[in-house]
Amino acid sequence: MFGKLFLLFAVIPVAEIYVLVSVGGVIGVLPTVALVLLTALAGAHLARMQGLAVMMRIRENLAQGFMPAEELLDGLLIFLAGMTLLTPGFLTDIMGLLILLPATRNIFKRWLRKKFDEWRQNPNVHITFYR
Repeated sequence: MFGKLFLLFAVIPVAEIYVLVSVGGVIGVLPTVALVLLTALAGAHLARMQGLAVMMRIRENLAQGFMPAEELLDGLLIFLAGMTLLTPGFLTDIMGLLILLPATRNIFKRWLRKKFDEWRQNPNVHITFYR
């Protein structure tokens, strides 16, 4: 778990800085900043549109008495995609767009479903104390 958190909070930002500096060296500082802002705005808009569509499907399923399990997974993934798109950087933007696109989101959904099944089959919680 520590390795995953280290990756999330240390390695990814360093990689983002490297990519931003590299792109800035090629196309310039202002175009790089503009591109980052543009991808954040476009991604937030796309995430909002898809989030509203999923919300409507959830309401329809609930009104018909069906459990909206797939739609809830879509909503979770769209939320995560929106968060990564609002994080400045090209790598997180690429990841966010991959999660937002329905074709690639299905891959993430399959992986998440598999993880949920594993957690359900092995519901043990392990707490480790470090002294």
